[in-house]
Amino acid sequence: MTLSPLNRLTNLLKLDKKDVYQVFFYAIFAGLVSLSLPLGIQAIINLIQSGRVSVSWIVLVFLVVAGVALVGLLSLMQLRITENLQQKIFIRSSFEFGYRLPKIKTEELYDQYPPELANRFFDTLTIQKGVSKLLVDFSAAILQILFGIILLSLYHSFFIFFGLFLIVLLYIIFRYSFESGLASSMKESKYKYKVVGWLQEIARNNFSFKKNTNFDFALQKNDKLTAEYLIYREKHFSVIKRQYTQLIFFKIIIAAGLLLIGGYLVLNQQMNIGQFVAAEIIILLVIGSVEKIIVGLETLYDVLTAVEKIGQVTDMSVEENSKEPLNYCYTNIQLVTEKMNYRFPDTTDPVLEKINLTIDQSEKIYLEGLNGSGKTTLIRTLAGLLQPTSGAFYINDDTYQKIDLDQYRTHISTITTGETPFEGTILENITFKNKMIKQEEIKWAIDSVKLGDYIKSLPEGLETKIYPEGKQLSSSNAQKILLARSIINKPKILFYEDPLDKMDTYAAKEVIDFLTSSENKWTLIVSSKNSYWKEKCTRVITMENGKIINDIKK
Repeated sequence: MTLSPLNRLTNLLKLDKKDVYQVFFYAIFAGLVSLSLPLGIQAIINLIQSGRVSVSWIVLVFLVVAGVALVGLLSLMQLRITENLQQKIFIRSSFEFGYRLPKIKTEELYDQYPPELANRFFDTLTIQKGVSKLLVDFSAAILQILFGIILLSLYHSFFIFFGLFLIVLLYIIFRYSFESGLASSMKESKYKYKVVGWLQEIARNNFSFKKNTNFDFALQKNDKLTAEYLIYREKHFSVIKRQYTQLIFFKIIIAAGLLLIGGYLVLNQQMNIGQFVAAEIIILLVIGSVEKIIVGLETLYDVLTAVEKIGQVTDMSVEENSKEPLNYCYTNIQLVTEKMNYRFPDTTDPVLEKINLTIDQSEKIYLEGLNGSGKTTLIRTLAGLLQPTSGAFYINDDTYQKIDLDQYRTHISTITTGETPFEGTILENITFKNKMIKQEEIKWAIDSVKLGDYIKSLPEGLETKIYPEGKQLSSSNAQKILLARSIINKPKILFYEDPLDKMDTYAAKEVIDFLTSSENKWTLIVSSKNSYWKEKCTRVITMENGKIINDIKK
């Protein structure tokens, strides 16, 4: 079931309900103290009017000043609680993204760009600041309005009508502008991310856009997206402007009406001057609170939009974790498919159709076929990245649906098209800081893929820092790091998509000789344009239009 933005925000706050309750408690207490101040001021004025300057007057002045100090102290305590809340929101969001991004099902990313999804994390900052402001300002404002109306009604029954009018006004403003304000905020956010996404594309392909004609295209598209953003930004602002205009008229009517009626009540001795001054102070506090709520609606829209944007990531289906500890291992792995089909979401034609395969341990398999024949999809399905839409996939006689993916992945390694090293040291990229990996295993993996000479040439060796996407590395060395990573744990199966396409012919042949050697008992399934793979593999599978049209064992 899809949650509304308000429901998402409520669920978020429930996680820290103790902190929220504390903020409300301090707000109630501060509101009571704040509204007791006009009563103290009223008493002081009455004493001054009567000409009685006594100890009571001094005590009242002290109490009023103490009340002001107490309100400040309560606000400081609220600030500490909301700071804790902001930190919790950031930490929780950070780990939520960190956990989900690798676990999101591949099918969910069919029409998504993962880095753009990661950008949604920045909405956490909006939620941090916005929730803090809403909890403190909104709670204080609502309570001041409520207590103020109750207190005013004690002065004269007329103020009861003032309270009812105020409540009706707030309802009208919310009722007729909230939905449009939220909708325009969502649209504005959509185009904000489109602008960021395009800037990300410019940065990712900055060499392509250095040419003047290409540079002009980049700016033109940026101008178009920015213009669309401004259109919806202006629509959202028009809602905010309408709300604020309504507030201005309300303030004019209330201020004029209360001054006239308050003066009338004083002249008719239904209120004394002290009560009149106190009532005006309370009314100003109430009007100020209403203004806080109306102005704060923009913050509310921002928070709800941010929660919804992050929710679109957290709503994506993720792979389930292992329910049992990984306390067993496979000696050999046999893969079997029976009439296995796969089609992408929102498509009707299958990418894989009636695939029947049996792959035994230690086979070296080369997949060939034209682009679009289904090679990549077959590799990713066998590697557990994609789930068949129909048919059967067995791993050691277990159906795919029952197989423990976490367990399976401890025995396989995969290199997909476009994969690059991540930001970190070369050692981290190869071992992921797995302390169980021994030094001799690291040396074996590095030497096996012909990476040793390069690492020896580096002043910091394995501790050399790699920039994002391995920018300072040659394409060949970047691929060798990925290859070393893939074999470091001596997996049972290797799934490769064009793993050596950036290497020179001689280096590629040396690595292929090693990977296809009969001494290495792993199963190898590879697709590549390098024909040397075909020579060295023990089995060649030819694909066409999602079907296996030839399967030759040497």
